[in-house]
Amino acid sequence: MSDAGAQLSEEWEEVLDAFSLHLEAERNLSVHTVSAYIHDVLAFALWSAHSPVQVTPIMIRQYLTKLFERELSKRSIARQMSAMRSFYRFLRVVKGLQVSPVEAIRSPRLERRLPSFLYVDEIFELLNAPDCTQPLGVRDRAILEFLYASGVRVAECVALNVSDLRIDSGLVSVIGKGNRERIVLFGSGAKRALRTYLQDARPKLARMDELALFVNHRGTRLSDRSVRRVVDRYVEQLALVKNITPHTFRHTFATHLLEGGADLRVVQELLGHQSLSSTQIYTHTAKEHLMRVYELSHPRA
Repeated sequence: MSDAGAQLSEEWEEVLDAFSLHLEAERNLSVHTVSAYIHDVLAFALWSAHSPVQVTPIMIRQYLTKLFERELSKRSIARQMSAMRSFYRFLRVVKGLQVSPVEAIRSPRLERRLPSFLYVDEIFELLNAPDCTQPLGVRDRAILEFLYASGVRVAECVALNVSDLRIDSGLVSVIGKGNRERIVLFGSGAKRALRTYLQDARPKLARMDELALFVNHRGTRLSDRSVRRVVDRYVEQLALVKNITPHTFRHTFATHLLEGGADLRVVQELLGHQSLSSTQIYTHTAKEHLMRVYELSHPRA
């Protein structure tokens, strides 16, 4: 076995190029996800002196031991093993491997982290924080209202164009992970905030030819990072002690729907989750909140 820094063989280069193309063209994964997969498999390729088709389960275990010795987190190691499993499933098809050397290897067991969310009074306080006497404040209010009302990912939010929005119907079409399109709903609070933004603020901010729904002070499309700064500004202003990110609005959206009695599969559809198990984690969050409310309010709790 060689250590990291070794030269990559032509065979590894060829299969990694083919794997990257497979992830992009056939599995329709994002550029960021493809890059992460290739990075993780490449790390193993540089460590191993063997052909990819000669790798054995023992070699995989030796590599895992090395990762543990480097004190990588369990989450990082599990992510690398996930990339390796995908890579060897691909090789079974293109190289005719009978057995993947990774299938028998267990990833480290991860503690399931419950997503953080905001209580109703906290989210309302945050929604009311922007100064709506200023165009940027009106924009910020519309962003916060829309994130909470729709549960969209921040990348989906900033990718929207004005033409995607159907305010009267409370509907918008978004392109989610894997380039999958879904219809998202939003309610009366977001409708009001978006109408005010489109009528009073966006014309003062956006360039004439700009298609983006949400724009920055230069009049061009807002970035993911800019939305993070918007959220950070109001969290700091209100001195909230929780770790709140744009994604917290998505967690809050799901938790509040389930607490209100929404069906789990409806929430799954609204969030754009392919697997129901991805949505089920919010039921634990909702139960924790209900228990906390019970303990605080019931005289015999």
